[in-house]
Amino acid sequence: MVKNIFLALVCGLTLPLIGCVTTNSTQIVTPKKYIVDRETYQATGKSERIKSIVLHYTVSDNARSINTLTNGQVSAHYLILDHDDNKIYNLVPESQRAWHAGNGGFAGRTILNDTSIGIEIVNSGIKHEYRDALKNGELDYHPYEHYVEFDELQIKKVGQLVQDLAKRYDISPKNIIGHADMAPSRKIDPGAKFPWQQLYFDYGIGAWYDEFDKQFSMHQDTFAAATIADIKQAFRDYGYQINDSDEWDKASRNVVYAFQLHFRPQQPTGVMDLETYAILQALNKKYADRDDFY
Repeated sequence: MVKNIFLALVCGLTLPLIGCVTTNSTQIVTPKKYIVDRETYQATGKSERIKSIVLHYTVSDNARSINTLTNGQVSAHYLILDHDDNKIYNLVPESQRAWHAGNGGFAGRTILNDTSIGIEIVNSGIKHEYRDALKNGELDYHPYEHYVEFDELQIKKVGQLVQDLAKRYDISPKNIIGHADMAPSRKIDPGAKFPWQQLYFDYGIGAWYDEFDKQFSMHQDTFAAATIADIKQAFRDYGYQINDSDEWDKASRNVVYAFQLHFRPQQPTGVMDLETYAILQALNKKYADRDDFY
């Protein structure tokens, strides 16, 4: 009894100084709370975490796309359905990592899930009657006519969404890419009928070459004198991952095909030719001043 009275008197006298309480004769010191100051000092050596936007098609219908992207082991930040519901669905917060890109790389980065926004668009990809053509050895690559068209409403939604994202995160035009661009040996989406050129001219998003530079390069025919090493380095300069073999092996042709799907979609062959090289040169000339390797 006397001991408890004594402790109470001690705490009463010292509480303003150290903040103590008694619990079963045990003294607890309350630590001082410190303020996190986010305004007084700011570093200049920083940049946005989001560096790229990767566009995909789902190869399924609305219901299955929703189920896969909300309940499966794959996800994306945004989903665009193929009917007019006036909505763009945000499935993963932009501050969090979505599982959409997988193995591959672009512009010097190899783990794009960490630094990208993924957008899935409901689209069947390849028309049903052509889906087994590669498996059966009938052709090496799907031509333009094998792909499924996108709805115009979907493209409007993509345009609005990517415009906003690119502005907010200051994303380089070169880093607005398709899944095929970063994983050419695994993926072909969003395919030959995804309208990159329309999005560039109508919405000012993504990269596209200047026709004059392309035609000038074709007229000069620098392709005739270019070595395989020269051409592959030009792909690397733009951002594509490509091996350094001295031949156009399947992995290298996959990169050519992915590039053509993006920039020459009506003739995606996987074969390196004069026009493809001229487009690549025109792109490198136009975007040479963009430092995207950071």
